[in-house]
Amino acid sequence: MAKPLRPRRSPARRRLHRLRLRLTAAYTLITVVGLACLSWLVILTDDRARLDAEYDEMRRRASVAASLVYYEDGRIRLDGLDDDEATSGTPQVLVLEGRPGGDPVIVFRGRTAQFAVPAGALRSAALSAMDGEGPVRAEARDRVGEAVHVLAVPFYHDATDEVAGAAVAIGDPERGAAEHRALVLSLVVGAGALTALAALTGHVLSARSMRPAWEALEQQERLLADAAHELRTPVAVMRGSVEVAAGAPGGLEAHLPRIRRAADRMADVVENLLTRGRLEAAVDVVRAEPLRLDQLVEEVCAELPEGGHGLESRWEESVVEADAALVRVAVRNLLDNAVRHGRGPGAPDRAELLVTVRGPEVWVADRGPGVDPARLPELMERFGSPGGGTGIGLSLVRRIAEAHRGSLTVRARPGGGAEFVLRLAPAGSRRERRRGTGRAGAHDSLMIGRP
Repeated sequence: MAKPLRPRRSPARRRLHRLRLRLTAAYTLITVVGLACLSWLVILTDDRARLDAEYDEMRRRASVAASLVYYEDGRIRLDGLDDDEATSGTPQVLVLEGRPGGDPVIVFRGRTAQFAVPAGALRSAALSAMDGEGPVRAEARDRVGEAVHVLAVPFYHDATDEVAGAAVAIGDPERGAAEHRALVLSLVVGAGALTALAALTGHVLSARSMRPAWEALEQQERLLADAAHELRTPVAVMRGSVEVAAGAPGGLEAHLPRIRRAADRMADVVENLLTRGRLEAAVDVVRAEPLRLDQLVEEVCAELPEGGHGLESRWEESVVEADAALVRVAVRNLLDNAVRHGRGPGAPDRAELLVTVRGPEVWVADRGPGVDPARLPELMERFGSPGGGTGIGLSLVRRIAEAHRGSLTVRARPGGGAEFVLRLAPAGSRRERRRGTGRAGAHDSLMIGRP
């Protein structure tokens, strides 16, 4: 069995999808660069701090060793070095004594010998400290080529106060390296986790930031699909009528009423689509003004095409706060729905309508098969309406009602049929009182002027 083909995305949807991926990649890249720079600074700072701590310990041990060296009867004494903790363990401490006309020689070596550093490197550090009369830091390598730290501190002859030699400390570069590597590993793992979290967060945030674009695209696609679906029938009717009339003896005259009805239907479809596009895109706010609802409904009922439909009306004087153009579209759609679907089984070519205006409500009742109130949301879904409709009309009525802080409901009509109720927001009490004082002038127009 062949697998069903997945619908292809439109070019606009593909571009939006690629844009979302680019935004996610950019957000992730910025996070990676930021975390990399921060991690590099942390690693560099920790490495420098570890090296400074090692040299501080080397300076302390070498200084203690230099202070314990003294001269007696012209001879160097080292007896204080054997029992001191500064000369045991790491860093290793050595004492080099200067010789007239020659290189310094090693006269003391700490009990813990860890690094086989060439004597030349030790003499070079000792001579630098003796010549500069101050501590000297240096880098050297042991006999196997491993890097070691060297620090030399000079000491003085007790009788002459001249530099007599230097205490040299040899440090271990691997000291504290385990903690440093653990820090690096923690930073790498943490940065990786934060990068993954940043990628996920960026993907979610890019979706939220692009939601208006997706919604606008969906609205545009729905509008195009609805336009194509709704306009196909009247266009086909007009084209068929013209083709039939071209070969008929009577010409176009016999088909003009049918063409006119198709053109009227097309005009209604275009108006509905434009109105729905205006509401969904929110390009214009609802221009609510005091409105004589009963007069507007009466005018819309008078525009119904003649077709032998029975129309009974019950008007009560009513003023609401509403947009006249939108309310006109909503009432026209309710009447059109009742004419198309409200024919009874005994009169399939005739619709019996009852239109009532009561306060802020417009009731449109018919004698059709009726509608289950639970199915109202289904009837207002696109392409979900029975009888070949798209559901755009009732959906638009509901949108207009919600835009006026109202609602659209349906109930069973006593004796058979359906009764749709469009409720709008009533006029404010202040304007109602002012309308009562100028009631005579209010009947002259649908829109009541502001005093």
